[in-house]
Amino acid sequence: MTDTEDIEELKREIAKLKKINAKLISRVERSYDQQPSAYALFETAIALDNQVRRRTQEVQQALRSIERANEDLRRAKEQAEAANLLKSSVLTSISHDLLQPLNAARLALSTLGSFEMGGDETGLIDQADRSLATLEELLRTLLDLSKLDAGVMTPDMRAFPIDDLVASLVKEQAQGAAKRGLKLRHFGAGRWVTSDPLLLRRVVQNLIANGLRYTRRGGVLVGGRARAGRWTVEVWDTGPGIPEERREAIFQEFQRGEAGEHGGQGFGLGLAIVRRLGLALEHPIDLSSRIGKGSMFSVSLPLAEPPKAQPAARPAEPSLAARGPLNNARVLVIENDAAVLSAMAALLRRWGCEVETAPSGDEAAEAARRQTPQAIIADLHLDHFERGALAVAKVRRAVGAPTPAMLVTADHSDTAAREAEEAQMTLLRKPVRPAELRSLLSYLLSQPRA
Repeated sequence: MTDTEDIEELKREIAKLKKINAKLISRVERSYDQQPSAYALFETAIALDNQVRRRTQEVQQALRSIERANEDLRRAKEQAEAANLLKSSVLTSISHDLLQPLNAARLALSTLGSFEMGGDETGLIDQADRSLATLEELLRTLLDLSKLDAGVMTPDMRAFPIDDLVASLVKEQAQGAAKRGLKLRHFGAGRWVTSDPLLLRRVVQNLIANGLRYTRRGGVLVGGRARAGRWTVEVWDTGPGIPEERREAIFQEFQRGEAGEHGGQGFGLGLAIVRRLGLALEHPIDLSSRIGKGSMFSVSLPLAEPPKAQPAARPAEPSLAARGPLNNARVLVIENDAAVLSAMAALLRRWGCEVETAPSGDEAAEAARRQTPQAIIADLHLDHFERGALAVAKVRRAVGAPTPAMLVTADHSDTAAREAEEAQMTLLRKPVRPAELRSLLSYLLSQPRA
């Protein structure tokens, strides 16, 4: 290749390189126009850093606020728990203080009723007794509502035959229904359920009483049916029915309908107790009603498997003391309330008992050394924070024998029941029903001596 040709080739290469260079410069310029400068990038980085700092501070402040809120919630929870404990203690005290005079009045009235009197005097005594019973029911209902609100009523769930519970309630209220010309019937089915027997009893009792109260003609039917592993207790009445717009309101406190002619107006608390107890037991309460036809209230509870059949034991023959009078039975009463002590002693003496009284365990032990009692009746709460179970223990040590005893209290808590059980004492709730007291005392006196 000649020099001239080499020069031409170089020129062509140079021209090509110029074109490539021009394209590269054009591309760089376009890229530069589309992206920010280094200074702009620096400013953006500074702005982003400031934003991150501000956001971090905001997050930290939010976390501190959450921590303060959690601390406030913790203190509020502790205060609520302390308030519940205080409320429970106050409820126990109120139960005792309110039911003590009522207990004394009913015992005194029962003693008075045992004397021979004319028809007018007997009628007045019956009227006073009914008034006291109504007052007792109102106090118990109000206390139950307070305990449910305070969360101090804990269900004791167990398996038991539902027919026994319902049949006993029907038997209790059958006489009152018959006096008003109403039918009260129960159809059993031999089923076992899981619930708290005492609380469920209150639910069904209120439903039956409510049905009778608002029924003028016909009656009340208590039955049940199985459905999806549950047993539904149903209470049917032939009352006036409940309008749709009233069906929720009747479960509120102090909401009353138009009672039957002899049904009594009530306090409007029975169905409120039913709703609250249903929630506590996790037993749904339902209602269906037709105006002019009647209503059906129901409570749904889990079915339980009945226990395996056991060979029937031969019933023990009741002793003479259990079925006879209480003549000459030596009974020691430990009670710090003078009115209750006087009324209890008067009633026991009217039944033929020899009664010794004492306000404390030490004085009761002294009385027992003078004459050994055959049975002891002790109040749970005595003066100077002494417990009835401790007072009975002092008497038992003094006589050197496990004398049969009952613990009488207005405290309906599980604690009181456990205390009586641990002390090997029978528990009797206030206000004391004279018939129940007499039956229980006869039972204690019938127990074999150690």
